[in-house]
Amino acid sequence: MDQDKSFRAAETMMGMSDAAWSRHTNPWSGWSRLSVLPLLALAAWSRVWIDWWALAPIALVLAWTWLNPRLFPPPASTDNWMSRGVIGERIWLARSQDPALAHHRPVVRALTALGVAGAVILLAGLILLDLPLTGTGLAVAMLSKLWLLDRMVWVERDSHGDGAP
Repeated sequence: MDQDKSFRAAETMMGMSDAAWSRHTNPWSGWSRLSVLPLLALAAWSRVWIDWWALAPIALVLAWTWLNPRLFPPPASTDNWMSRGVIGERIWLARSQDPALAHHRPVVRALTALGVAGAVILLAGLILLDLPLTGTGLAVAMLSKLWLLDRMVWVERDSHGDGAP
């Protein structure tokens, strides 16, 4: 599955309607959404302490993942970095093949690959209960996500004023 199809599959799986996207542009939604991966790692690691009961915090994190873009009201203003990043992400999902955005593709692909590598390292750390591996994977995945979000701000800026979603 190519990168664009995987982004669209994730959007479909999350059920991101126009209303959900509008609410997700609230910076509270975007910033608090960054908690998902660290919370998921902690929930998975909790199996050390609570055994199979770790499925409960994992389920709570998955519920938070779905609920987060719907929880906050649409923002009064999207004139901030996080809101622009979320808007850029939506534009990218809709128009990644647009020739006007072609210069972003190599960076988006590289950052997506870096994020996947971080997630694989994180998963290995969680399976092996190796704290340095878990921390490294989490750091790589989170930093690549933030860098990708910054790229989405560029996408939003490059698409400004042309009727993009």
